[in-house]
Amino acid sequence: MSDRTVRILRPDEQRAAWDLFRAALHVQPGTDEEWERVSAAYSAERSWGVFEPDLIGTARSFDAEMVVPGGARLPLAAVTGVGVRVGRTRRGVLSALQAAQLADFAERGVALASLYASEGTIYGRYGYGIATLAKRVVVDKHRAQLRPDVPAGGEVTVLGIDEAAPKWPELYAATAMGRVAAMTRSDVYWPGYEAQTRRRAKLVQTAVHRGPDGVDGYLTYYVEEDANDHAKLQVLALHYANPAAFAGLWRFLLSVDLVDEIVLPMRPLDEPHALLFTDPRVAKTERTNDESWLRLVDVPAALAARTYGPAEPVVLEVSDPSLPGNDGRYRVGPDGASLTEEEPALRLSVDTLAMLYFGTWRASSLAGTGRIEVLDPAAPAAADVLFGTRESVWCGTFF
Repeated sequence: MSDRTVRILRPDEQRAAWDLFRAALHVQPGTDEEWERVSAAYSAERSWGVFEPDLIGTARSFDAEMVVPGGARLPLAAVTGVGVRVGRTRRGVLSALQAAQLADFAERGVALASLYASEGTIYGRYGYGIATLAKRVVVDKHRAQLRPDVPAGGEVTVLGIDEAAPKWPELYAATAMGRVAAMTRSDVYWPGYEAQTRRRAKLVQTAVHRGPDGVDGYLTYYVEEDANDHAKLQVLALHYANPAAFAGLWRFLLSVDLVDEIVLPMRPLDEPHALLFTDPRVAKTERTNDESWLRLVDVPAALAARTYGPAEPVVLEVSDPSLPGNDGRYRVGPDGASLTEEEPALRLSVDTLAMLYFGTWRASSLAGTGRIEVLDPAAPAAADVLFGTRESVWCGTFF
């Protein structure tokens, strides 16, 4: 086998990496115009390539922060653009990329890494676990009527994409950080988001909601028709800071004419769409999927940063084959988490700890399916309370 090199891409190699990634997703190479928009999303020192000697694999990330239970924000590496050239898959290329990325994250003091997985069987072996879930909601607009006691909401202004795109960063920052697992969006994020949004349709609109204290919600959408002239309003983004803004944006959605269905592809599990309507059945949850996957790069820092529920402390024994510095026993209780020499009550791998971390999955369920080894029968119930969160966690940022 030829020599293999894993290294940071030079600026003149990033276009080829972008095209390689697109090809891995069975998408044709992008145009010069598209690359001009997307190129700003490639952070210096964050884009990796595998060479043999030609480029055969790539992965990149960008820096952000993520909200953890209790409200603290931890440094996050958002992993994206992962692809291996056709004919070079299943030869350790992805493993080489992951090893280089994780070592870099650890060296830089990044506590968390996150990604959206194209396949569900890939990333568990690198320590990622399903951390958030989302539901696809479809509303029958012809039958949907708001209940009379739904809040009236405020004023809504509609902007075209050229006017709205420069405002998206401030709109997002003002409305979208209220949930656990929400993440900040740096300047590097927005060029790629804009390019992807512009590819959706010729007419993309942004509706901005203003309440008594100013902007408190917004949504981005477009309308498309299928072969049967059935018009669907596709909601690309929906963020709000309070119930009045949520209701006000729904009043706006229901006011858009020449629409048969309103489609929201990935929403929090506990978002109460159906409760807005006189007939709750007009809002159907078609399916629930994994949303973001989480990797605890620095287990001690991640466990120490979040808060815990009122239950007896539990000692976790964590194993991390990729980053053995995370191996150890951690005492987790209402007063926090720290390394300990005490005997473990639960034994688990770092990918399972990622599933437990936000409270999306209960320790008792993970134990019941064999993902956690139980050494103390009382520990799973205690861990359910310790790691539980009040509302559904949701990232809300696709990358």
